[in-house]
Amino acid sequence: MDRNFSTTTDWGEPIAIRRPPRRWQNKFGEAIRGMKRGIRGQSSFFVHFFFGILAVACAIAFDCSLIEWCILILCIGGVLVAEMFNSAIETLFRGLDEAARNRHYHCLDIAAGAVLVASMTALAVGAIIFISRFVKLVGA
Repeated sequence: MDRNFSTTTDWGEPIAIRRPPRRWQNKFGEAIRGMKRGIRGQSSFFVHFFFGILAVACAIAFDCSLIEWCILILCIGGVLVAEMFNSAIETLFRGLDEAARNRHYHCLDIAAGAVLVASMTALAVGAIIFISRFVKLVGA
């Protein structure tokens, strides 16, 4: 047996690891900790966060409607969630051995592609909302 904790018996059978049930307060704290790790671990998160704040500032300046606000917030949240999932996949990938990394490196590309799709969708939605608002403002 190696120096690390083994999850199998000497015969290769898995050992059932029983963990105590988590209380919802603990789950909430773990979620906050996960958000902090996701935010700190990725420099691109700050880029998306900056553009999200910029979109909120534009929505305030252009006096967007309630529906437009909802759509913008959903887009901002979608991009940030995609970035956090990408961070989680990158973290898991770093824990793999070299052989597994070579077999599964495409996962990183797919996760990054998901962030790109979410970002481009949010950009398109923001452009539609803000350009139409800008045209109304200039044309009035």
